[in-house]
Amino acid sequence: MEFSLDTGNTSWMIVATALVLLMTPALAFFYGGMVRTKSVLNMMMMSFVSMGTVAVIWVVYVYGLTFGSGERSYWGSPSGLIGLNGVGDDSSLAAPSGVPFLVMVAFQATFAIITVALISGAIADRTRFLAWVVFTIVWITFVYAPIAHAVWGGGLLGWENPITATSPIDFAGGTVVHINAGAAALVLVLVLGKRKGFGKEPMRPHNLPFVMLGAALLWFGWFGFNAGSEFAADSTAGRALLNTMIAPAFAMLGWILIERIRDGKPTSLGAASGIVAGLVAITPAAASVDTWGALSIGFAAGVVCALAIGLKYRFGYDDSLDVVGVHFVGGWVGTLLIGLFANLDEGTTWAGAGTTMAAKNGLFYGGGLTQFGSQAIVALCATLASVIVTLVIALAIKHTIRFRVPEEVEIMGIDLVEHGETAYEEAK
Repeated sequence: MEFSLDTGNTSWMIVATALVLLMTPALAFFYGGMVRTKSVLNMMMMSFVSMGTVAVIWVVYVYGLTFGSGERSYWGSPSGLIGLNGVGDDSSLAAPSGVPFLVMVAFQATFAIITVALISGAIADRTRFLAWVVFTIVWITFVYAPIAHAVWGGGLLGWENPITATSPIDFAGGTVVHINAGAAALVLVLVLGKRKGFGKEPMRPHNLPFVMLGAALLWFGWFGFNAGSEFAADSTAGRALLNTMIAPAFAMLGWILIERIRDGKPTSLGAASGIVAGLVAITPAAASVDTWGALSIGFAAGVVCALAIGLKYRFGYDDSLDVVGVHFVGGWVGTLLIGLFANLDEGTTWAGAGTTMAAKNGLFYGGGLTQFGSQAIVALCATLASVIVTLVIALAIKHTIRFRVPEEVEIMGIDLVEHGETAYEEAK
């Protein structure tokens, strides 16, 4: 098919790509504000370096592994896509939307970057920077690429599964990004162990304005994340845009309601965390639910994730910045609730509706539990795949170059030892 450039769609996708890339520095502020002063630079650097490593390997070979041809295969074929040489500037894989191939590559790269960066919050204060750099490269290659290929690239999960005879819906990354990152975060937390003093001494956020700024910028960038996943400036993108506004708004209210009931006071940290929980949950459902569905998913995510972050104290795992409670749990909430609220009929659109993807309406819209079953299967598969392969990677790094800094480095401050600098001058 001859490529015909659509300047409107292309312009929107260039903007969306920039918005999603902004999310990683936004995450650096969000996470950086939540740690103590002696580790803020290390925390922010873990996000920033992910942009460096992932962007490079993405264009060298990972795009090919993710979106190269290969039905029901672990990886796609990188043939013809190594370094993107031979791909003309006027070529496209987005027909009929008319978006150039290279714009699509850049947009998808930003997803891979933010996914691995999300994991870093779980292991704050105790991770060797070199080990993290190695982890980003290996994890994107062996975990992110296969799961993204499976869900989006026509791989193992990209067909009508034999149990439910319908395909799962993951419009913008509930499984590929959030469940995947959250499951990997839990594995790393267990492999690295608890921070010195966890549960015994306060480890409060050092800069709550940073946290709120980060949440605001994440929300801003998320419009590109969700609406951009349509790859066109059309009504489906508009639906995703609106849902991305209202779901986190209601999630924030749900989170601070739980805080008010449980603790007596709503907090700024809770408001910021609630926004992120709502953004996580609406991500897979952004274009497949109507307004009531988006509000319901958002509120459920705010309430459930606010309760879920307390599990680390009950079960004794040190998820430093609640990546498991927000991203893993929020990803599951959003993915499963599609099975209740999916509305693919008139008034709400989704790119796969009416195609061989054969997704069905949710329970509350006359579709029964078929789609719910499909959503549960893809969430479980993504969880198991991420846990198993991440565990192998984490153990390999732990027993070779060491994943965790020595205890004296934790006490002294990881910023000074790992980077030779500090975020703040000591008070005189």
